[in-house]
Amino acid sequence: MIQRQVVRVLRCSMPLDADELTETALRSAGRSRFADESFRPALERLLAALGSEAQLGVFGHFAARYDLLRCMRNLLRMDRAEQEDARIVTRALGRPIFITGLPRSGSTFLHALLALDPGNAVPRSWQLIYPYPPAGASPAGDHRRAQVARQLALFRLLSPGLARMHPVSADAPQECTDITGHVFRSLRFDTIYRILSYRDWLDESGHELAYLFHRRFLRHLDAQGPAGRQWVLKSPDHVFALEALTRVYPDAPIVMLHRDPLQVLASVARLTEILRRPFTTHLQRLEIGQEVSERWAQGVERMMAFTAASPNVLHLYYRDIVAAPMHAVARLYRHCGLTLSAAAEARMQEYLRRVPRGGYALHHHSLEAFGLEPLKLRERFARYINTFDVPTERARQAAGGVFTARPA
Repeated sequence: MIQRQVVRVLRCSMPLDADELTETALRSAGRSRFADESFRPALERLLAALGSEAQLGVFGHFAARYDLLRCMRNLLRMDRAEQEDARIVTRALGRPIFITGLPRSGSTFLHALLALDPGNAVPRSWQLIYPYPPAGASPAGDHRRAQVARQLALFRLLSPGLARMHPVSADAPQECTDITGHVFRSLRFDTIYRILSYRDWLDESGHELAYLFHRRFLRHLDAQGPAGRQWVLKSPDHVFALEALTRVYPDAPIVMLHRDPLQVLASVARLTEILRRPFTTHLQRLEIGQEVSERWAQGVERMMAFTAASPNVLHLYYRDIVAAPMHAVARLYRHCGLTLSAAAEARMQEYLRRVPRGGYALHHHSLEAFGLEPLKLRERFARYINTFDVPTERARQAAGGVFTARPA
């Protein structure tokens, strides 16, 4: 026992190494190779950025290594499942719905509502962290939900303020970035760590490999549940990969959410600060503010370009989702050619009575704390606001919860 602890401490002081991670994952899974090693260049790019830019602390180093090994072990578990049942790799998925757009614009709230329809399928946090139970585990020995619940509880302790900004649980619907993270081509890493070179490389190299794996992963989840469910997926980061997404899922309906960028940037900057703090020895608010504002200036340009070329996109607005969520749900169902059953609607209405606003607290975040100037940002994002006719939010309204429904 003492020897194992010493080894773990030593590993936390060593640079993260692709060969060592690969050998450790293979050894623990009892396998000799990965069925597909195309993830290797992305892993090496990520490790290089973590080593040179992220300024990881001791916990950050340990957490990164644990996370990367988890992803690699999941890949090996998927390899085993495909050997046992070759039908997984050709399983039909229908037309998954993708919700994207600006972050902090109601996507998590909307996703949670849609998950209440028994006809819909959403990836849950515990499924994305551990898509399969340990090999040979009986149903009674499958403790994945409880394990993820403990991990999330620990992360909330390490990240004060997270629960108020982004409530999450083991059973909550989760974003697709946790799927593409398995092949180390995910902007999830860019959110948790300051690794600008990795993000730039990911943008330049493209996202198609990530979405091909996304489809593979989704087939594994689908094979473990009832057939014929409608998959509903979401992530603001899809904005940066819409072309790749639509090549892999050419018939997928796209739902794009919009909100006043000033409210978005203040909230994203604060959430980024909370998420990065446990992992790094270097955290500067002004740097985060600059990074977030630059990134989402790029994001809105991509949103405008994509919708100009692809007019069949449903646009929903944050105020509408908050003020009249069932109206937003009805519009989404009509756009996607789905029928909202009376039973599903009743479940959603009951949820709204129990959990107003999806459990999110009303609060206001300061742009100035992150070195951002409201007037300059208003000018910078003016074309986005005008293109999509996005209503602006006064700070008092956003903080006090006064929202006006937008006409359909």
